[in-house]
Amino acid sequence: MITSEQIAREQRRTLPNLLEQVPGLNVVQAGGPGGQTSVFMRGSNASQVKVLIDGIDVSYPSSSNGTFYFGQMLANDIERVEVLRGPQSGFYGSDAIGGVISIITKKGEGPPKATVTTEGGSYGTFNQFGSLSGSTDRFNYAFSVGHYRSEATPVTPPDLVPPGWRINPNLYDNLTFSTKLGYDFNEYFSLNYAGRLTDTTLLFTGDSSYPVPGSWYPVPDEFRSRSAAQYQYHRGEAVINLLDGRFRNVFGVGYTNAYTTNTGAPLAAFVDPSQTRGIGIRTRYDYQGDFQIMDGQRLVFGVQRDDESLSNKEINPKNGNTGAYVQLQQQFFDRFYLTSNLRYDDNDAFGSHTTYRIAPAYILPWTETKLKGSVGTGFKAPTLSQLYQDYPEFGFYANPRLRPETSTGWDAGFEQPLFDNRIRFGAVYFENDFKNLINSVTVGPFTSTLENVGRARAYGVESFLDITATDTLKIKLTYTNTSTKDEDTHQELLRRPRHKATAVIDWNPLPLLTLTGTVIYIGSQVDVNRNFSIPRLRTDPYAIVNIAASYKVTEYMNVFARVDNLFDKRVEDPTGFLRPGLAAYAGIRVTSW
Repeated sequence: MITSEQIAREQRRTLPNLLEQVPGLNVVQAGGPGGQTSVFMRGSNASQVKVLIDGIDVSYPSSSNGTFYFGQMLANDIERVEVLRGPQSGFYGSDAIGGVISIITKKGEGPPKATVTTEGGSYGTFNQFGSLSGSTDRFNYAFSVGHYRSEATPVTPPDLVPPGWRINPNLYDNLTFSTKLGYDFNEYFSLNYAGRLTDTTLLFTGDSSYPVPGSWYPVPDEFRSRSAAQYQYHRGEAVINLLDGRFRNVFGVGYTNAYTTNTGAPLAAFVDPSQTRGIGIRTRYDYQGDFQIMDGQRLVFGVQRDDESLSNKEINPKNGNTGAYVQLQQQFFDRFYLTSNLRYDDNDAFGSHTTYRIAPAYILPWTETKLKGSVGTGFKAPTLSQLYQDYPEFGFYANPRLRPETSTGWDAGFEQPLFDNRIRFGAVYFENDFKNLINSVTVGPFTSTLENVGRARAYGVESFLDITATDTLKIKLTYTNTSTKDEDTHQELLRRPRHKATAVIDWNPLPLLTLTGTVIYIGSQVDVNRNFSIPRLRTDPYAIVNIAASYKVTEYMNVFARVDNLFDKRVEDPTGFLRPGLAAYAGIRVTSW
């Protein structure tokens, strides 16, 4: 779990930066802040990870594979990020093949508190964050605004650019407003609301739509493209507590709206660029009951109805899904725990699907060793674009007969505390089998479509070691080994490194001074080059070192600074897109009390 305290210590500003350290995850961002970001979990595809913000499903109905745009999520108002690895569709439904990333934003507590933060630094970065939060006996509130701007992030490798062409940096601007409100009318009834509005603009170097003299393949454009987006997330809840609080009932309504505009680079300075627009909307109505049957026996059950639509200048398709689930959480003899769930989904497009998960855990006496495991299934429904969006100019046609992608996975591991939990270590072995993967297939001369023909397998080990060396020095080490295989081609899957390791050191040499150092190591992996002229290549391993410092000047003022990529490691990840090099930032945070 990633906490707000960790976010503050390491001074991470976006969600992809936070997720880089999580075992079992590989984060690939094309070109710095705001760039297209993929998160691969336990070998799954990036589209097979479910993302929730305050319980809101934030996958985008307007995108081709339904993925969440991780790069657009700022971290200033995040309370914690919970990562559930392995198939989780038995409780969460579609998309949870690789796992679930659940983001919980901050809730107002205590007396009114205002916070203002500003920072600046490399690549024309200038960020501002502000918040106001608090609570009374019945009412809690939290308002937040974040503005992130980076004007000149170098992304395009110079060796890809034709001689004489200029190299343009990326410009990214993100303005996000969030609100979280709650009112307790009495001990039995309360209302909650969470909302988030994000407006983003990214100027980036795309690839030419035609070969240039001296090259048979597209090269980076001389002029920048523009991607603009507005995202809305809303959720309202009515909570009814019965039977002295043992039976909690939540009635919810959620709404997601993603409006995107993409403007291509002009063929020349005097030629108007092409432009595409898309709107994706999802509405959810849900009920969840949480019943404490007796001590150690808890039953959670619920129903959901999702309706989503995609609208652009060519099509306006719709689809819906009704799901019902039940989960039993049990504890026996203070040392044995068992969580079991079962879910049934009925999709308007492809019919029904049933998933499950069983997860036992046992704590050994005397050694306090925790033995744990799980087995479960997952599925991902085909997206509206995959079902209905044709591109006849490229000879591509959608397939309304697609079925869900599916997976079966299991894991087994342990956790061991030592010396009053000052040392804690553990490891988990996992396996995932993926079937019915949606792949592009050729069906005629210059004609292709999508079919459920793919199969893949992933297995590996995730491990960690936490050390509290002293009251002022903490060390956390992680290592992940992931092996993947396309069962049809018998080749390794793209962008899944075999080895990944991280190290984080938190040190308080003085009561008011906090120092943090982070190392992220990514091993060699199979990738494709930027213009796809080389379908498979192996990258070099690399390591990135970040350091951060914060000093509490007064009770109400903190100054802070950080250096990212301390040794200026020049890395392309993915291939054809530079990671930001050496960068320094500094700022100040002021609170009301």
